[in-house]
Order: sequence, then structure tokens, then C-alpha cells
Amino acid sequence: MPKKTGIFDVSIKAEVLKPKTEITKGMDAEKALQIIHRQMMLNGYRERTLNDYNLIFNLFLEAMNVKHLEEITVNTIYQWLDSMNVSASTKSTRLKCLKAVLSKCFNNGWIQSKFWLTIQIKLDKKVKPGAKENDLNVLLSLLDSSTFIGLRDAVAILTLYKTGVRINTLGQIRECHIDFANGLLNLEGSIMKNHKHLKLPLDEQLIELYRVLIEQNQKIRTYYKQDNDFLFITRRGGKINSRSTNNAISKQLTKYAKEYNLPNINPHAIRRAYAKSLYDKGANIALISKALGHSNLAVTTQYLDLEVDEVAENLRDYL
Repeated sequence: MPKKTGIFDVSIKAEVLKPKTEITKGMDAEKALQIIHRQMMLNGYRERTLNDYNLIFNLFLEAMNVKHLEEITVNTIYQWLDSMNVSASTKSTRLKCLKAVLSKCFNNGWIQSKFWLTIQIKLDKKVKPGAKENDLNVLLSLLDSSTFIGLRDAVAILTLYKTGVRINTLGQIRECHIDFANGLLNLEGSIMKNHKHLKLPLDEQLIELYRVLIEQNQKIRTYYKQDNDFLFITRRGGKINSRSTNNAISKQLTKYAKEYNLPNINPHAIRRAYAKSLYDKGANIALISKALGHSNLAVTTQYLDLEVDEVAENLRDYL
């Protein structure tokens, strides 16, 4: 005899309530990174940037055992940061790389919100002073410009100080980037950190030194059978490593600073000195920022390293 059903009884098949055997996990994290890597290559990102993004994102995936993008949350990111036994500045750098990759995942539609924007690492930023012009002049006077290395390093120092280019860009400057007729350094976006084309004026001293250096470069390349047109080359005619940590000129500056007891002589300090020199000559911050290739004016103001009294005195002019 069939069971009577009341008004509150529900008729439903039992299998409807059974859990699904397959759960969609979303985009595979490693596959997402591969796609982003190809996209960045096509957009002209530097090899160093590509390597940094790949390294940091893979370290995150491995440390947190993440397989799919949907597994990445605020908690997993904080757990990853807490697991590091490194300085706050290193954590901040790694977090910046991770955020950059996640932003590209968002742009591709694989992540629905930028939840990572709330994650910050507090840093007590110490302003690094620029190199002193007098120290640079002392160094230049001590270099033996009658030797190839002495000449190369002297021209490199003056290029850093008079154009403000980064040490990574310096190693990628080619002879074709020098516009002798118009006195310009014509830097294409592919060798710039911000990927933007930039033209910088050259004075007569640099133009003449470039002519001399190019002549010596050709002798070196011919002797060692090298085929390139880089402005700054190694003692055997090869390309200088563009990475600042393994750059021949950067290493030379470190050696000179120790040998001649000259404090704060390094590529970044010289670049800051360039910014301060422009400011002292009356250039406004927006112009200086453009010359340095900065995307943020706040970074430019840090470069200037203005004294408290100097700020007050300059502000007085606007009262």
C-alpha cells in the first residue's frame, strides 16, 4: 500500500543531494604564469623583470602549496610573508612582484577582485644621499684616462652624472643611440625601465669623450675579434652585464670608493646627484622626474634629499 504524502512532505530524488564528484578549480596557477610571461615578453618587458616575476611567484606557489589561483587569499599571502626570515624591505620587494603578477591575472579575468591591495608592509625608508660633486671630481682626477679602463670608467661616471641614466641602461647604450649632430642621447624604450623613449641632451665634453671612447672600443673589439656596437664594453671587447649586481663598471666604482676612501660613490648615488644638480639649477620636479624616467613624483622627491632648512627657504618664495 503506497505511503500517503502530506502537505509538508517533499518529493526529491536522493542523488540530487549527493555532492558532485568534480569540483571546478579555476585557472591553474602555473599555466597562468606561463601565459603572463608570454604576454610580458610581447609587451617588451626586460628579461630581468620577467625572471624576477617568475622566481617570486613560483616561490610563493611552492611555499604555500598553491595549485590554482582561487586558492590565493589574503591569508595565504600573509602566511607566506610571515614564513620569510628576511628583512622588511626584502619582503616588500617580493610582495610587490607577487602583486604585479596577481594584477595581470585580474586583467586577464582569472581573478574577480584585487583583494591583495590591502596588504602592505610598513617600512622605515631611509633617504639615501646623492654623491657629492667634489668627490666625483676627485675620482675623475685620479683615474688614468691614458688606459682603456680608466677612459671607459671616466666616461661612464660622467654619463651617469650628466644624464642620470640607470646603471642597467648604461650597459645597453649603443653607438647608434648617440646623436652627434644634435647633441642628444636617444634612448629607445626597450632599454629603459619604464619602456618609454627618452632623449637627453649631451654637452660638448661628453660628445668629444664619446668620439674618443668609440675609437678605442673599435681597437679593442678588433684585437679580440668581437662584433658589437655597445658604448661601454669589457676590457676584452664584450658586452657589459646590465645587471647592477654584476656590472663591471659598478664593481669598478665600488673598488674606487674603497681605494680612494670616497664615501657614497656608486651608480645610484651618482644618479641622485644628477637629480640634485638639476634641482639646484632651477629645474622643477616634474621635469626632473621626466628626465629620470620616474612614473611617480614621490620617488623623485626622495632622490632630491632636500635639507629641512632648504625646504623652508624655498617655500618662503611662494608666501
